[in-house]
Amino acid sequence: MIKFCSLFSGSSGNCIFVRCDNTRILIDSGVSAKRICQALSSINEDPHEIDALLVTHEHIDHTRGVGIMSRKFGIPVYANENTWQAIGKSIGEIDIKNIRLFETGKCFDVGDINVKSFPVPHDAAEPVGFNFLCGNRKICIATDIGHMNRSLVYELEKSDIVLIESNHDVEMLKVGPYPWHLKMRILGQNGHLCNEMAGKTVSYLAEKGTSYFVLGHLSKENNFPELAYQTSYNALTEKNIIPGKDVSLSVALRDRTGEVITL
Repeated sequence: MIKFCSLFSGSSGNCIFVRCDNTRILIDSGVSAKRICQALSSINEDPHEIDALLVTHEHIDHTRGVGIMSRKFGIPVYANENTWQAIGKSIGEIDIKNIRLFETGKCFDVGDINVKSFPVPHDAAEPVGFNFLCGNRKICIATDIGHMNRSLVYELEKSDIVLIESNHDVEMLKVGPYPWHLKMRILGQNGHLCNEMAGKTVSYLAEKGTSYFVLGHLSKENNFPELAYQTSYNALTEKNIIPGKDVSLSVALRDRTGEVITL
């Protein structure tokens, strides 16, 4: 059995749950441990049974709760070497036996799950997305993406479930309250993915066979869930793919647990 749920997703904090048979993994821990535990309980999962916590990159909205989750529940934390160095002491001390290194692009196993990390274009030390393989099923998580490229699309292909960033509407960002330098960072090649590009990617992957799409990491100031959803909805229907009939399309919310997907 595969179980997938976005517990929190957005610029204020991120945490995703993946289960395959008896193995349970958290991806990032960017909110308090208390909120993560409450979210896990709401989907009938126990934080004491988490087998691993994987870190995509060092930004605080992905690492705020990493240290306390590891210390409180004895969870091994997996990150690449540059990310470990960038995190520094910000997450507090981690028991040496729970510090796990992986090499970006190489596969490793956590219980029943085969994990492969892949590089993503973002302004962090060595940011990654993750593919999770359980039997013949594949889950892909790719957020904090400045732009799409051929190698990234390759990693997303042939997935059953894809959580992809749909961070902002370009026009909302341009006229919004952010200072100019921050707007340029978000719009840059190593910033965040806009709704339109997310929609194009979703429609392409749907044609390749992906059935479940979750739009994540929405900006509070420069987006709203209905707009992100409608943009990808329109991109799908332009190719005669109907959400709710041919594919599942949902939005991962910033402040609450999202839809639970089981396969």
